[in-house]
Amino acid sequence: MFKRKILKEFENWKISGGKKKALVVKGMRQIGKTSSVLEFARSNYESVVYINFKENKNAKKVFEGDLNVSRITIDLSALFPNVHFVENKTVIVFDEIQECANARASIKPFMEDGRYDVICTGSLLGIKGYNRKKGKGVPTGFERIIYMKPMDFEEFLWAKGIDENVISYLKECFAKKEPVSEATHNAMLRYFKEYLCVGGFPYVVSRFVETNDMNVVWQEQQDILEEYKDDFGKHLDENENEEIDRTLLGRINRVFDSIPAQLAKENNKFVYSQLEKKGRSENYQTAIQWLYDCGIINICHNLTNIAEPLEGYKIENTFKIYVQDSGLFVAMLERGTAAKILCGDLGFYKDAIYENIIADCFSKQGRKLFYFRKESGLEIDFVENVGGELAIIEVKATTGRSKSTKTVLNNDNYAAKVCYKLSENNIGVAGKMVTLPYYMAMFLE
Repeated sequence: MFKRKILKEFENWKISGGKKKALVVKGMRQIGKTSSVLEFARSNYESVVYINFKENKNAKKVFEGDLNVSRITIDLSALFPNVHFVENKTVIVFDEIQECANARASIKPFMEDGRYDVICTGSLLGIKGYNRKKGKGVPTGFERIIYMKPMDFEEFLWAKGIDENVISYLKECFAKKEPVSEATHNAMLRYFKEYLCVGGFPYVVSRFVETNDMNVVWQEQQDILEEYKDDFGKHLDENENEEIDRTLLGRINRVFDSIPAQLAKENNKFVYSQLEKKGRSENYQTAIQWLYDCGIINICHNLTNIAEPLEGYKIENTFKIYVQDSGLFVAMLERGTAAKILCGDLGFYKDAIYENIIADCFSKQGRKLFYFRKESGLEIDFVENVGGELAIIEVKATTGRSKSTKTVLNNDNYAAKVCYKLSENNIGVAGKMVTLPYYMAMFLE
């Protein structure tokens, strides 16, 4: 079991109001939701009642009648003889709750009853309007929703056994803007490249830690990619006895498969004509939203101006698409890409790969993603609030200063007054430009 930051959020939920709201953990499949929830539950409760609605079809029947808490707990006790409902000392874990809409509706009566805490996990709870399966409604006002992402770089370092003193030293160097020692800097660059290739799926990380074999990692990632594509079809099933919407399924697959080529373009905004000759936004908006709601992609919107609030300057129909997990993105490229990354020889795709990993890092910090591009060619990779001030962030796979960066920093019409340039170089400060090694993106919060 790897150490995960989300456990702290679970603790905060329990302290601040576990009796009033159920905890609902959303996120991609296979990112460790169930294992993290069960680790927390077993450490904090005398009794844990675990129900997996994907594996146990009979459990769904318990929620088909009225949603009286006493009746539900009696039926669950009969179905699972080893569980015990101890008042004020029990947590009920509804795993894969998207498979049982009525169980989610039962959250309200459970919270109003107040005898038991409830934690739910779900991979597709953000999906709305894609199926017609009926339930008794979503318990508005009775859920504390937390979004879980794959492991971030710091969690990856923990998994590799890197000492906390090393991470504290890096934080100190970042705070003081002082260079990292050469030995540690080189080691961290190597670890970051490993993380870029491996990604943050816990099982893939565990296989890498066990074997140090990128061929094993690649195969595990291919399996995940195939499983996700299978899921595209499974979750578009409108009713249990009806066929899926094959037009939408085809569009979802075309959008997902096109991401590497979209990012490799010089102007890497998402272009519908790359999907089909007469591709139009209205034909693909649902497919893109579906992938986003699943947590599989990140959307980075262009801005009309570099000013706050960023959401207010967002251009809705001009955006880039990144893959949520960098390891999956690398696995979507030709086999052997990971070896090239580790050797530093990537050529044409290098900028796309490093942009994707920084987008991935920012997303795992809970950020919305924005960039800035004008028709004149002026372009900034990311625009974000860092430490309370608006900043532009440049991701440079090659050396050299950006003309666009200078233009923005020297123009009073733009609110950003600092640039963080992420590259393989060590920490350095030159006026309004702060150079940081890639691995320090985790500190830009």
